[in-house]
Amino acid sequence: MSENLTDIPELVPALNIAIAGNPNTGKSSLFNRLTGLRQRVGNYPGVTVEKKMGILHLGGRDLNLVDLPGTFSLSAASLDEAVVVEYLLGSLKGQQKPDLVVCVVDSTALVRSLFLAAQIADLGLPMVLALNMWDEARGQGLHLDAKLLSQRLGVVCVPTSAKTGEGVDELRGAISEALAQGLRMKPPMWPEAVDEATRVLREALHDGALPDPVLRRILFDSSATLAAHLGIKEDLRRNAVALARKKLFDSGFNPAACEAMLHYRDLRARTRGVDRSRGAGDETCAERGTGRRGPRHTESIDRLLLHRGWGLLVFVGVMYLVFQAVYSWATPFMAATEWVVGRMHDAAWALLEGYPVVQSMVSDGVIGGIGACLIFLPQILILFMFISMLEDSGYLPRAAFLMDKMFSWCGLSGKSFVPMLSSYACAVPGIMATRTITDPKARIATIMVAPLMSCSARLPIYVLFIGLFVQPRYGSFYAGLMLFAMHMIGLLIAGPVAFVFTRVILRSKPQPFFLELPPYRVPRLSDVLIRMLERGKVFLRTAGSVIFAMTIIIWALLYFPRPTDLPARVESGFAADYASAGGTSAEAVDAALRAGDAKTVHALDHAVASAYIEQSYLGRVGRFIQPVFAPAGFDWKLSVSIVSSFPAREVVLSTIGVIYRQGDKVDENSAALRKSMEADRWSGGPKDGKPVYTLPMVIALMVFFALCQQCMATVAAIVREAGWGWAVFSFVYMTALAWAGAVAVYQLGSIM
Repeated sequence: MSENLTDIPELVPALNIAIAGNPNTGKSSLFNRLTGLRQRVGNYPGVTVEKKMGILHLGGRDLNLVDLPGTFSLSAASLDEAVVVEYLLGSLKGQQKPDLVVCVVDSTALVRSLFLAAQIADLGLPMVLALNMWDEARGQGLHLDAKLLSQRLGVVCVPTSAKTGEGVDELRGAISEALAQGLRMKPPMWPEAVDEATRVLREALHDGALPDPVLRRILFDSSATLAAHLGIKEDLRRNAVALARKKLFDSGFNPAACEAMLHYRDLRARTRGVDRSRGAGDETCAERGTGRRGPRHTESIDRLLLHRGWGLLVFVGVMYLVFQAVYSWATPFMAATEWVVGRMHDAAWALLEGYPVVQSMVSDGVIGGIGACLIFLPQILILFMFISMLEDSGYLPRAAFLMDKMFSWCGLSGKSFVPMLSSYACAVPGIMATRTITDPKARIATIMVAPLMSCSARLPIYVLFIGLFVQPRYGSFYAGLMLFAMHMIGLLIAGPVAFVFTRVILRSKPQPFFLELPPYRVPRLSDVLIRMLERGKVFLRTAGSVIFAMTIIIWALLYFPRPTDLPARVESGFAADYASAGGTSAEAVDAALRAGDAKTVHALDHAVASAYIEQSYLGRVGRFIQPVFAPAGFDWKLSVSIVSSFPAREVVLSTIGVIYRQGDKVDENSAALRKSMEADRWSGGPKDGKPVYTLPMVIALMVFFALCQQCMATVAAIVREAGWGWAVFSFVYMTALAWAGAVAVYQLGSIM
């Protein structure tokens, strides 16, 4: 087959080719084979469904290749399936109707996979069939006659293997031929009853412009997705469909099963004799659509991995490996990123000496924003490396099956577990992992509860406050127990919260949990690397831009206003304050400052920095909202720390360090910071002279950070996956939940 495209009319600057197919047919792997790294990922206009496009270089021309979401049929029951139908019909906003569809078929289950191809053929689109997994079909003893199948169907059928690359060049040639000749798969011959029901539907809808394929989709589909997109009112659609289906029923057809019955009857007739591995006239497994005859290694492995006991143990081990990898394997890369960003900060600070505003904006704002984006990248890449490997190997659907019963009571399915578990390392990759959930309402509910898992950024906060109060007084056992409780509280609350979302807010109906358990395969390294690269680029381009912008805003709120007389005012009272804290005299402190004593000078610098934060716009906000947090026992310092922690929870430690005059380089193990916090007392009011940090307050503070969403990276990820409305709602409800939890803990603890 030639790859010469000179015979193709120049109708559009670039031709659009769609790749469609069932899940687990190797569709995306074949897409990667055809496009390599010439890919880009975005969202379809107006929806959160991912749009994956690539460039196919063919015959001296670049063609647009679109990898459509995997679907078993065009009966749109989910948002992904609706996008596929609308894209193929050319009714999706801002998208052109494809010039050709490459339908990827599982060679080991031929008839079942051809059902989708038959539905697409009914739309009248030019088509090429890629008989993928050809090597697996041979391994199972199937000998399919691709030429005979091509004759029966009227389109070119190319045996391919995305895993080995077999047939990819031939597929390129078939695409060229189909574009030049406009080859279309022979559509089914619809009985007169279907044509009559279509006519009734057209008259009832009062729209003579709708073509028959669109009317048949409205007639056969159980959902109203397509009709709603076409602007058909729900009452009109419901009444019209009822009339048309009654016509079908009166003619002896079951409207719910009519399409499938007619298609499968037609496909079995066309594929009879295609499998040459048995005698003529013998209907083979491939022709029936079951495929995979005889004993299979998949079934043997499933006896272990889907076992009620052993399967759960294996699952826990696999998930622990994923969690541990995202949590710890990324640490060296994150540390290296932090080191590089730190060197950039120091270099910019030295270079811009003498220009304080620009110096702080570039060093703390711009470079700090870059660091806030890049610091999450290692976790993103490692998580999606594991997700890609588990998905391509066939284990991820089995993990979802195992966990389904544990989540069904609250309206979620087993597919929600991996994103929630991943969120223990970081909510950002966990939220991005919800793309494996096909039910849009369950996906939104999972996104809403995923940030409740205690991510790694909360750990330094727990360690600081547990080390401050719990461990010194109650011992290591209770300290460890408290740390475990802080990590579990989000998981315990996530179930009831998900129940409220699915049953009250989203009002989603319980969906049957249906998924295909594909055979086990060895993942292709190139596919894994491409997906990692995709996710990294998507994160930096979307969530990263929001993180960067928010970092600049937070920097400005912490930096301004900048009164010039503030250092002098702080220095005038510094000697007395520092002397009383250190057990020395004010004269000795003044002498140390005049002598340039490094320790004393640093203490003065920290005091000035603390004063700047206190009088900054963000500091004023902290003092203003302090009465809101007073029922939880928080003073103004903690209120400022909470507000300033929105860029990332890790900022809490540096902010507390600056406020307590220990500098912004402190960590959770800083002895000087712990000593300053232990010595802190309330000033004025009914608590005057009492310690700020008590056991109820410390636990309340940890509960607040366990449940709140003080992380702009998480907000940015929700914006990317669900939109601004859900992102704002998530932040508000989690903040309210965290405040209520902190107040309840503090008040009950104080009473006890």
